[in-house]
Amino acid sequence: METILIRALQLIMSLSLLVIIHESGHFLFARLFKIRVEKFYLFFDPWFTLFKFKPKNSDTQYGIGWLPLGGYVKISGMIDESMDTEQMKQPAQPWEFRSKSTWQRLLVMIGGVLFNFILALFIYSMILYAWGDSYIPLQKAEMGMQFNETAKNIGFRDGDILLTADGKDLFRYDADMLRQIVDARIVTVLREDRQEQIYIPDNLMQSLITDSVRFASYRFPFVVDSVIPDSPAAIVGIQQGDTIKSLNGKPVAYYDFMNDMDALREQAVLSGENTVDLLRVEIVRSRTGGVIDTLILTTDSLFKIGVYNVADLTKLLPVVQVKYGFFKSFPAGMLLGVNTLKGYVGDMKHVFSKEGSFI
Repeated sequence: METILIRALQLIMSLSLLVIIHESGHFLFARLFKIRVEKFYLFFDPWFTLFKFKPKNSDTQYGIGWLPLGGYVKISGMIDESMDTEQMKQPAQPWEFRSKSTWQRLLVMIGGVLFNFILALFIYSMILYAWGDSYIPLQKAEMGMQFNETAKNIGFRDGDILLTADGKDLFRYDADMLRQIVDARIVTVLREDRQEQIYIPDNLMQSLITDSVRFASYRFPFVVDSVIPDSPAAIVGIQQGDTIKSLNGKPVAYYDFMNDMDALREQAVLSGENTVDLLRVEIVRSRTGGVIDTLILTTDSLFKIGVYNVADLTKLLPVVQVKYGFFKSFPAGMLLGVNTLKGYVGDMKHVFSKEGSFI
């Protein structure tokens, strides 16, 4: 219960910050153009307020309402949440919103959104300053990528290393990379030391929207994190830190191993047998220090060997770490924020497609 209350309080405080910043945008532009602001409220105040005060010689009343669904500023000469239409029946006064020029009224109206965007840029900058940035370079992931069925249907294969989209280099796996691929005509990959070209259909994004599995993910080695006591793996001596290199003579990454074991289980189900021969597998493992040996083990009835893998990719694949100083974090944060907004705006076209709509 205490955790729920703390999170509720955190949510209210976060929303309060957003509301104050948003309404401050309207307020400051209004005051800049000498427009009278009658009220500045955090939360709505139907019937009564929790707190209010009006500084001496000020036209503005500041307060806190009781309904935490937003906030508002009441600007003279503007129809707002209060729906005060009586004021509009009087002649326009110099301090009213309606007496100002078009560009001034526009800035007052978009001031809230503009300030929220500036806040987002500041937050992005502080995130980069505090934690920096890290990513796995696509070309450094030597095992390539694992693709979903939609990607395989247009020509991608597990193990492909993504190189370029319409001649532009692909650096990291993120939303921008996916947008590059979707908007491209040709994607170049490295496959078995040869460059191959894959032609991208116009409806790829629509197909991906309907998928329940992500377009691609990094392939990584099967490194043992822990071994269940008395399991098949423990019996043959598999230990923490071992890497499983192949299964029944076939080189495998982690996903390959899991898929092949699933295939063996399905074979047993279809055959109606669960014999020792079907349960027996040959594994080549690499031990810490580089020693490689071959093990024959018998899985359990569910075709499990009894190990957990290392799932943290930063321990398995090369990671680029980028640190930012205080002043350098601001241009980097602004660039990140602008690119994120551009991506969201570009994605809006898919919302109006059959696959992307919520209806």
